[in-house]
Amino acid sequence: MPKRLKPIPKFRSEAEERRFWETHDSADYLDWSKAAPGRFPNLRPSTKSISLRLPLDLLERIKIEANRRDVPYQSLIKVWLEEKGGFFAEKAKTERVARRRAARRRRSPIPA
Repeated sequence: MPKRLKPIPKFRSEAEERRFWETHDSADYLDWSKAAPGRFPNLRPSTKSISLRLPLDLLERIKIEANRRDVPYQSLIKVWLEEKGGFFAEKAKTERVARRRAARRRRSPIPA
């Protein structure tokens, strides 16, 4: 006998729906065995235009490197920022873990 699925409630906002799915198992509401992969060929990550002032010599060096790699210089800057951003995210995670461990050591009783 197939599992009886619960009806998906109506949500007043995206935030309400997000809170719901954070606390509920979708397998209770959907039959994932019937799911098909979706394709979204025109979906692009949202971007925001910014103005960035760079020293001319730095911009020229970036353009030279981009030309050497045969990519637009703005794309190269984005790649470098993403790489560095990943480094900072990983560094922040490592620091959080170290702080938690230090806090645990401070709380643990000192052996006699």
